[in-house]
Amino acid sequence: MYRVRIHARGGQGAKTASRILGSALFAEGFEVQDAPRYGAERRGAPLFAYVRAGEEPILERGAIERPDLVVVADETLVPLAAAGVLAGITPRTVLLIHGVETAETWRERLRLAGPIVTLEPEIESPGELRFVGARCAGAAARLLGTISRASLTGAIREELGSLGPRAVAESLETALAAYDAFEGEEGCVETSTAGPPEADAVVDWIALPLEEAKISAPDIHGGATSVEVRTGLWRTMRPVIDLERCHRCHWLCSTLCPDGAIDVLADGAPEIDYDHCKGCLVCVAVCPTHAIGAIPENRADASEETRP
Repeated sequence: MYRVRIHARGGQGAKTASRILGSALFAEGFEVQDAPRYGAERRGAPLFAYVRAGEEPILERGAIERPDLVVVADETLVPLAAAGVLAGITPRTVLLIHGVETAETWRERLRLAGPIVTLEPEIESPGELRFVGARCAGAAARLLGTISRASLTGAIREELGSLGPRAVAESLETALAAYDAFEGEEGCVETSTAGPPEADAVVDWIALPLEEAKISAPDIHGGATSVEVRTGLWRTMRPVIDLERCHRCHWLCSTLCPDGAIDVLADGAPEIDYDHCKGCLVCVAVCPTHAIGAIPENRADASEETRP
């Protein structure tokens, strides 16, 4: 069975990649599972999707703990512990990283014994990565070595057809380019026969103590705790306010911010709480004077336009 885990940030196409890969494998005659794993309102947050493909019915369920192939759509996730990119990998796990760093650089940083390959992103404008899910699916399909170009094409047309002909055409172009780029690495991912770590474990009844509501409820329903969740770690693009262009119509950006991460100063100027701004860029879209722009997070610290 092939076990593939795809890591990305919310909005980068991990779910799309798993659907494309799953449909292409199904077209090749495999039994397939594919599913994303994430919570609500997760744009910018680390998440993953997974794909299983085998010649026999698949009885495993849940997240993949021992992957044969790990696809990382955003290289900034690799050092982020919460993303769990390296969880469960073995010396035979192939690691595909989509980013600007080379495989040699990652091999030196991670000290991994297993194979590492990299896929350079297509960037049309600073900080913009388009069709990442389709691109990663194309590369993963070639690394598996069991998916033909025709099956990959058919899967993209099937899964993305509702987005319109232009989106399908552009997704096909970038996915097939990635597929062709890994001709020399075709089939480097090996199937595994071992089950998940818990497969051999003896399952027994676990008794959980019951607490009265007056003890448990304060922990479950305690208010004012969300401030401790630093969602700014999710961000890849940082909104930046040009106060010279700002007309102080703060009721727009501050009200429409889904996380309440825009405060209003005494003079009516908006101020972004970067600890809790997750980079959804709703404020950029709704600002009528275009006073709010966005810059890549990895350049934010060096920019004179940003405020801590």
